[in-house]
Amino acid sequence: MARLLKPDYKNSILNISATLAEFLGCKNDIPTLPILKKELAKNYKNVVFICFDGLGINPLEKNLEEPNILTNNIKKVLKSTFPSTTTNATTSLMSNTYPLTHGWLGWSLYFESVNKCVDIFLDRDNYTLEKLNLSKKDKPISLPEYYFYRADSDYQVSSVFPGYVAVKDELNNYIYNDKNEFVDSITSICKRKTKQFIYAYYPEPDATMHDYGVTSNEAKTKINEVVKIVEKIYKNTKNTLIIISADHGQIDVEGYVEIYKDKEIMDMLKTPIYLEPRAAAFRVKDECKEAFEEMFKEKYSKDFTLFKTQDLIDQGYFGKGDKGELLGDFIAIGTYTHKTLIFHENSNYFKGHHTGLTEEMKVPLIIINN
Repeated sequence: MARLLKPDYKNSILNISATLAEFLGCKNDIPTLPILKKELAKNYKNVVFICFDGLGINPLEKNLEEPNILTNNIKKVLKSTFPSTTTNATTSLMSNTYPLTHGWLGWSLYFESVNKCVDIFLDRDNYTLEKLNLSKKDKPISLPEYYFYRADSDYQVSSVFPGYVAVKDELNNYIYNDKNEFVDSITSICKRKTKQFIYAYYPEPDATMHDYGVTSNEAKTKINEVVKIVEKIYKNTKNTLIIISADHGQIDVEGYVEIYKDKEIMDMLKTPIYLEPRAAAFRVKDECKEAFEEMFKEKYSKDFTLFKTQDLIDQGYFGKGDKGELLGDFIAIGTYTHKTLIFHENSNYFKGHHTGLTEEMKVPLIIINN
């Protein structure tokens, strides 16, 4: 039985951003991390933050042998945001805001304005995969500003992103196409004469683990590739603080629950199911709410715990904010097994996944100085 890992917004990836925001002179009202704050006070010429997508504690433990530059420098184990998904977690990391404040809460959200479940990063219908090209008035949320754009310090700020990440400061954003360009971009910025702060994002090993699983040979190869990337940055920079974390971890999927085939459950819903396969949101017809809760628990409680959404909001699972209306009436969360819900016939049957309240919530705070 997996251990239940609840979000903790005093010891989470969001607190990394809060600490860095405060360091850069940005307005901040979120708790900071003393261990990171102490290291930042040492006045390094360069400060580099890297988010490796999916590089949580579970993938590290499953794939790396000692000694290595990553696990040897884990200073603290943190929690991801909830749901622990790239859409939600990277938005929290880059904007230094709680999930319930920014509203980018999961891979897909139901937008009443168009009566569709929308993959919000891709602007497409989650069920038909049709591109939507939504207008601003159709979207109840907009991408928040990145905190490092508001820096007021003696550090020049740059970002290093793949081309699909939206930015406003194109002049100081460096786009890379492969691992070599990623390393070269960071090391070249660090060689400038003035103080530099870099925010960088790398999409692996998440993509590989989705396709092949956390304990696959492919995942092991990709994670060892990440080790080499970090070693190169470390060896080719001086007087540099390197801070590494992940948006979330991953688990090997144990099985699939094709809930869309359950006519009794589906007939009780006002909208299609959305959010995440291990944190699924349900909007239920008013007259069916009691029956839905009883039936879901009877059929699926072995693998998923059903919560009333408002209870999760009241207990702080999403932090502070006012975007709770996006989350529906109930949320079913993977808590005791590693199965995923399949929403519809076009859903992905991934071999690795996240967003439950098990090992995928644990991420490292890695601090390396040279």
